[in-house]
This record gives sequence, C-alpha cells and structure tokens, in this order.
Amino acid sequence: MKWFRRAAPEPAPQPTPDPAAAAARFWADWHELLPEISAALGDNEPNRVENALCELVAALHPDLHFSLDRGHRSIYSFVVSGQEDPLLRPTTDAWKAAAPPDTAIWEFHDSVPPVPDPTGVTVNLGPHRVALADIRVHAQVDRAAGLVDVAVHHPVLARLDPAARAAMTFLPLDATLGERVAGARLRRVEAADVEPEDSIDLLELRRLVDTLDG
Repeated sequence: MKWFRRAAPEPAPQPTPDPAAAAARFWADWHELLPEISAALGDNEPNRVENALCELVAALHPDLHFSLDRGHRSIYSFVVSGQEDPLLRPTTDAWKAAAPPDTAIWEFHDSVPPVPDPTGVTVNLGPHRVALADIRVHAQVDRAAGLVDVAVHHPVLARLDPAARAAMTFLPLDATLGERVAGARLRRVEAADVEPEDSIDLLELRRLVDTLDG
C-alpha cells in the first residue's frame, strides 16, 4: 500500500469546509474523474492520476491521506484516512456516508482496514524486505480498561532510521487490526530490538484483541 498526500506548499489557512458539502463535492468530482482513473488502472499506470487524486482529497480536507490499492472484496480499494485524528473524524464520517455502495470493482474505506492475513504480507522498505510473518509482539493486556500495551520486534528494526523504524512498528499493527481498532485498543506501542519473552505472532495478537470486544 502506498500512501499519498499533496506535497505542494500549503495555501494560506482557509475556513474548514462543511464536511457534508465537501463530501458531496468530492463524490461529484470522483465520478467525473472515474473514467480517467479506470483507464490509468487498466494500463497499470496509477501514477497518471496521482496528482488529480491528491487535489481531490486535499479539497476534501488538506490534512487527509489516501491510498489506491487492490481491494479485499472488490478489485480496487480507495481509502481516505485521518490517521485517527478526532478533528478529522467528521470529514471522514461524512465522506463515507456519502460514498456509493461498494461494487465488484470498488470498495471505499474511511480508515485503513485490516489485511485478511497479515502474515502473508511482505513490505519493501528501502533495501530491506520485511515479512510480517516474522513480526513478534509482546502484549500486556489491561482488561479493566480494554487496552493492550505492545512491543513490536523484527530483526531489521534495529538497523532502520527513526522514521522507517516507527513506520515498521505501526504498519504491522494497522495491517493486523485495522487503523480504527488499533487506535482504540492499543495504548502504548514501542519497538523492541530483542525479541521479548512470551511473544506472539500477529494473528495471535488479533485473536487477543478480539477478546476485548464488548
């Protein structure tokens, strides 16, 4: 999954648009752009529409991120994420509420959904190939609070720069639990250079967090 955000300098601050009105404009513009998006994807050249989609999402809200990827149930997935910023939730909620129904071609998500089997995913990070099947997690559960503190380990983490290390600490958790559940259930997250005792794999972490529902 590749995440995008407009790289151009931010304009002078503007009043925050009404979320429902911004969402309605987004979907009107999306439908106009859809033939171009479909043609680019059909040619396996999604970069042709990257700038147009960046502008489309920035008009919805300049602080949002998005990804265009293979879907889980549909052929393609379009995800708009506020990265669990509560100030962006009204916008992503309005965007999702106004979205067309999912089809065999498109599915739409207002947060990063979980990957069906994260242990089958390999992430390319510079010269490193990180198999999420090799991620190990130490989980400390606070059942009274319904929260989990985790330490994430992979042998490559100790060799990464701080930004890549942070990305590879959180990415497996979002892939396993989905962005929204990870934000709601994980309290303290840290990287571990040495594999902790009593560590579990990502699917075991998913099952453990599932026991906290309700």
